[in-house]
This record gives sequence, structure tokens and C-alpha cells, in this order.
Amino acid sequence: MHDKLLKKYYFIKSLDTNNIKKQDKKTIIIYRNYTSPKVDINKILKLKSFLKKKGNKFLLANNIELALKLRLDGAYISSFNKKLNHLSYSFNPNFIIIGSAHNLKEIRIKERQKVQKIFISSLFKKNKNYLGLNKFRLISKYTNQNVVALGGISKTNLKKLKLLNISEFAGISFFE
Repeated sequence: MHDKLLKKYYFIKSLDTNNIKKQDKKTIIIYRNYTSPKVDINKILKLKSFLKKKGNKFLLANNIELALKLRLDGAYISSFNKKLNHLSYSFNPNFIIIGSAHNLKEIRIKERQKVQKIFISSLFKKNKNYLGLNKFRLISKYTNQNVVALGGISKTNLKKLKLLNISEFAGISFFE
């Protein structure tokens, strides 16, 4: 399996374009910054313009209302975000809503939030949410939503995604 055939999601925490310039058009950029609560709208608009010219989609984490207002391509809902208030908004049919989950309870919440894809983590990164291949495969069978692998994916373990029949993955370190 060659990584250029995969749909990739790159989490960024700064609005710096250096690493983003290296990404192909199939890479979807998700701006997620937990360290700074203040969002610089002008920087987001500049990045949106840059990514549109480059051909990449751009999603904003945990702020669906702002993503709609700025006419971004979509929004990402973190596993800790359990709000349902976005269900009352009207969306452009091309607007993407994706979310992440670490266990079955969070998967059910993401399904109630009507996400189109669920990032299940952590596949390879050995943290408190570590699943490994077998648990990942098992937990992903509990949803009919599209599943995206997240956590610890590197160029050396990328081929293991084929064992899971996964064609999409997300990460940070893979892209840097």
C-alpha cells in the first residue's frame, strides 16, 4: 500500500505553512490548538486561502459555528467534546464533520453528533488510550460510520493499515 493512495488528515497546532507546503492534495488539514484558547480569525482566513489555492481541505477543531461562519470545508469534534448544539445548524452539503473516539461510549456519542467519520485512537501510540491492531479492529466493528486510524502512525508501520482494511489515517508526527 503506497501512502499516496491514502486519504490523510494532518493535525496542526500553529498556522505556519512550512510543513503544510510539503503535503499533497489528498491531505486534509485540521487546525487544533489546545494550548491557546484565543483563535486568530485573520490567520485562519489566510491559511484557508493558501490551502484553497493548493487544493487541500481545511477543518477547524471544536468550533463548528466558526467553521461555518468562515466557510471552511468542515469541522473536527474531539473525543472530549460531547455537545450536540451543532445539530440545529444548517450546513452546506459539502461541509464535513468528523470526530474522534477512544472507546465504544465515545463512538456512540460521535454517532449522536452525526459525524461522517470517526477517528479511533490510539492505534500505535502507546498512551493511556492505546488499542493496538486487534482492539482497533474489534472496536471499529461497532459502528457503521467510516473509520479513520489515529495515533502513532509512522512510515514504518503504515503498511499495517492494510491489515485493518483502512484507507484513511490521521496524525501529527507522520507529516513532520
